Amino acid sequence: MLSQAQGEPMVSVVIPAFDAESSLPATIASVQAQTWSDWQLLVVDDGSSDGTADCVRRLQAGDGRLGLICAPNRGVSAARNLGVARSRGPIVAFLDADDLWHPTKLERHLEQFRAEPRLGVSFARVEVLSPEGVPTGQVSSSKLRDLRAEDFLSENPTTTTSNWVVRRLVLEEVGGFLESMSYSEDLEWLLRVRCCTAWEIAGVPEVLTGYRTSVGGLSAQLARMESGWEQMVEQARRYAPDLVEKHLNQARALQLRYLARRSLRLRSAAAQGSDYMARALRSDPALLWKQPRRTWLTWGAVLLRAWISRALAALGVRRGQP
Repeated sequence: MLSQAQGEPMVSVVIPAFDAESSLPATIASVQAQTWSDWQLLVVDDGSSDGTADCVRRLQAGDGRLGLICAPNRGVSAARNLGVARSRGPIVAFLDADDLWHPTKLERHLEQFRAEPRLGVSFARVEVLSPEGVPTGQVSSSKLRDLRAEDFLSENPTTTTSNWVVRRLVLEEVGGFLESMSYSEDLEWLLRVRCCTAWEIAGVPEVLTGYRTSVGGLSAQLARMESGWEQMVEQARRYAPDLVEKHLNQARALQLRYLARRSLRLRSAAAQGSDYMARALRSDPALLWKQPRRTWLTWGAVLLRAWISRALAALGVRRGQP
């Protein structure tokens, strides 16, 4: 059952924003287009140097449900935590400043909460968008039900925080995001919920969120993602040491395989994808027969890309010879 205080919104939407002036209007418009209209939206401007705050102020003039919090730059985790602390709804939804919601998103998640009293975190399928916000047709395929703790140790079944709708009670029980983390902070929070509470995490079997990819700083971004995952593992050792001990090799292999696939999607250096996949198989060679389809396809794709890269480089050298 969902209950709300009189005069308060049912859903609080929290958007952390840093230099998001160009993408934020479309993101906010996707919230304003929701079929469920009883919401408040808080944009937390995390020390932007562009017109992010002015953009929100202009939109506030036409919609009293929009709120703006300006804060010094402390990172995405601190921005989300600040937004949650200032919000009022019994349900909290997170949305990044360049992602988009489908119009029925909030309505469908609220239906799921009403039907499942022990549901603490609701998510759905996600469609990948191009950097320009155009749907690519690529849709997340992670399982939606019966998620185990080890499922959150390796890869994120929810894909992105923009996909989450959460009971405030869960946030009050486990706390917010770790502000020392900017990568894998979402995975660590989900793992904490799964390991330390009785709340369930489950998905809606339809696409409700569009996740925009970025092409900026690809190699550095992937390296930071790996570093963030290692930070998450160290945090997990504190409250789930047996889980980490039992599943670490496979979890690391799955994370590295994910990074290899992401390097292909983002078209980063061919050698980077090959390195991720080689290290994945060293960590857990059994992936080749435990999860053959995804492992062999990823390995073959990175090897093919590396071969093409070497062939093109060799052709360039020959053409450059006198």
